Amino acid sequence: MPPIPANEFERLKTLRGYCVLDTEPEAVFDELTQVASRICNTPIALISLIDENRQWFKSRVGLDAAETPREMAFCAHALSQSELLEVPDTFDDARFAMNPLVTGAPNIRFYAGAPLIAPNSCMLGTLCAIDYVPRKLTTAQRSALQALSRAVVAEMELRKRMRELTSVV
Repeated sequence: MPPIPANEFERLKTLRGYCVLDTEPEAVFDELTQVASRICNTPIALISLIDENRQWFKSRVGLDAAETPREMAFCAHALSQSELLEVPDTFDDARFAMNPLVTGAPNIRFYAGAPLIAPNSCMLGTLCAIDYVPRKLTTAQRSALQALSRAVVAEMELRKRMRELTSVV
């Protein structure tokens, strides 16, 4: 089970404030996810948001599932750090070696997740790249994935501010 962040209550409140959970796909997020997949040269890329019980995918490339239980979520492990989490080979990492997403479909062997960090420093989830084979990202790929994760949060912030302004007018 991934660790629960010390600021979990504030983190969940912040996440809910974006009003993004369970919304329809949106082109701007799908484009960022597609770029992440291309830059990292991985068959799967996701914008993953972690709520109380699940990781929900705002956008996904190469994966049909819309969500997974939080206890299976690689991205939930990234909530407790502010840096990119890279797992070159899931078989070699005790946190993930027995994960059902590793031992069964989709048979994840590589994971890299750049945290989605709100302006109040709460971790909302990740923009992640996933592969079926062990690998490592280059320095340029890591930097690009982190920049794209900041773009995801910037878009979420923009939409939140627009909603707030619309409700005032």
